[in-house]
Amino acid sequence: MTLVSTPSTTAPAATSAPARKRRRSHRRPRVLIAVTGVFFALLYLPIAVVALFSFNSQKSLTVFDGFSLRWYRAFVHDDVLIASLGTSLRISLVAMAGSVLLGVALAVGLVRCRTRLGSLAGLVMLVPLITPEIVTGVASMLLFKGLGVPLSTGTVMLAEITFSISYVTVILRSRVAALNPEVEEAAMDLGATRWQSVRLVTLPALLPAVLASAVLIFALVFDDFVLAYFTTGVDPQPLSVRIYSAIRFGVQPTINAVGTLMLAGSIALIALALFIPRLFGRRGGLDILSGE
Repeated sequence: MTLVSTPSTTAPAATSAPARKRRRSHRRPRVLIAVTGVFFALLYLPIAVVALFSFNSQKSLTVFDGFSLRWYRAFVHDDVLIASLGTSLRISLVAMAGSVLLGVALAVGLVRCRTRLGSLAGLVMLVPLITPEIVTGVASMLLFKGLGVPLSTGTVMLAEITFSISYVTVILRSRVAALNPEVEEAAMDLGATRWQSVRLVTLPALLPAVLASAVLIFALVFDDFVLAYFTTGVDPQPLSVRIYSAIRFGVQPTINAVGTLMLAGSIALIALALFIPRLFGRRGGLDILSGE
């Protein structure tokens, strides 16, 4: 009598069990996906509603009656809002220029300084980033009041420059640290002075990060409300403060149009800041925020 061996049918099941476990382990938890979806819905749905009703043909803020550019035309013909827009643009440009100039010099100085004082200064530069902005706004207002300086557009510019220097320094500091100091030394060996080596070697290497940080600062200052609210005068007010003053007496559809334009402008500026490094043959994306 011969025994005929039959192939085992349990082997495939035994080998497929670990595969099933691996597939289950790689599955994304549905609860986390649901929570993420709810989070983004709560975050962006109000913004989407504001953008939608900015194109409403009627004055209603609850019933959408059709697409129209009525409220955008009303904004263009509103002299008060246009004057506030011009004020915000001037503040943003001055704050961008001042913070970039001081931030570049401070970033280079902090990296080149190897003493304990330089390390302490680097830690102090991080304080504005973690301090609540309302504290900074109140402190700036009290400082100007104590010095007898009347609140005006100039005080807003000074406060915004002071607040923005830390952002520029943090963005550029790691970029400066990545530069090879021997290149500057080689330039000085060829006859260049210290300032010429910085101007002809260091600053061109930092140009992509400088431009990106400048665009980001412009976007942050243009949208800023808290610091502008505590340091602005009576007139002319920045656009963000003017919108807040108008909302206290009721939300008008024109405000929806202004908010949509500000949102679109901010998104465009931030996208430009993230794309600038690619124009110079460097990595783009979020790497610029770390100065890489």
